[in-house]
Amino acid sequence: MPRLSALYCYPVKSCRGVALTEATLDRRGIVHDREMLVVDPHGQQMTQRATPALAHVETELAPDALILRAPGAGEFRVPWRVPEGVPARETREVLVWRDTVVADDTGDLSAAWLSDALGESCRLVTTGARSNRVRPAEFIPENVHPDALARPVEIAFPDGYPLLVVSEESLADLNRRLDLPEPLAMDRFRPNLVVQGCDAPYEEDTWKAFRVGEVRLFGGEPCGRCIITTTDQQTLERTPEPLRTLAGYRRTANGEVVFGQNAILAEPGGRLRVNDPVVPESGRR
Repeated sequence: MPRLSALYCYPVKSCRGVALTEATLDRRGIVHDREMLVVDPHGQQMTQRATPALAHVETELAPDALILRAPGAGEFRVPWRVPEGVPARETREVLVWRDTVVADDTGDLSAAWLSDALGESCRLVTTGARSNRVRPAEFIPENVHPDALARPVEIAFPDGYPLLVVSEESLADLNRRLDLPEPLAMDRFRPNLVVQGCDAPYEEDTWKAFRVGEVRLFGGEPCGRCIITTTDQQTLERTPEPLRTLAGYRRTANGEVVFGQNAILAEPGGRLRVNDPVVPESGRR
């Protein structure tokens, strides 16, 4: 039986993730996942696509704050919430692809620290009381489980879905096809849930509905891939792989290269734990 072999949270979109042994879910997915976002002075999201140095910004989850670290920049703490007696954070509109989102600006000190760490002007924003981003129903494929659209698919700052699932078998199959000195690590693909024990590679693509421990999920659609997968997360070196190889056998009818499966929560809440059984429901895609 497949099981959950690894679990990741990415508190700041495109920055380094945190490996977890268990995670609490809320209405948007794993608590704190993609809760914060780096934006340029115009409010446009910044990602590793154009700013690969984001991969060197480490994140750590503390009870009261997010801890950031970067080479040569030391450490910086960003409180999850503004303490009592401190003025509320200013709100600003930011652009995540085509979505205009109202976010809370975490302040000038965090902006200065990140700008120094990345070598370019930027600010750090977080979801706030006015953030209400949802995945538009018309962008969710028709072949999803009918229950998947029972409520709005709420998201923070990911590209489009609350969770991303990748199996170890899929990565192993890809690595067998690559002509590289060393196999690619899973961090190239930034999954939330890593599954081990599938009967075949890419089995996760076929799961219309499945359970991970106590949590029920729906398959959304295969995850479209970009240049971030070609970026070594340690050295920042970029090569044509794995996109070149994936394009030869993992290209959709509309030309998109895919790897991994996006997922939707059946309902808010619940907990995920490493080693939870992963049980696909009958009725695959």
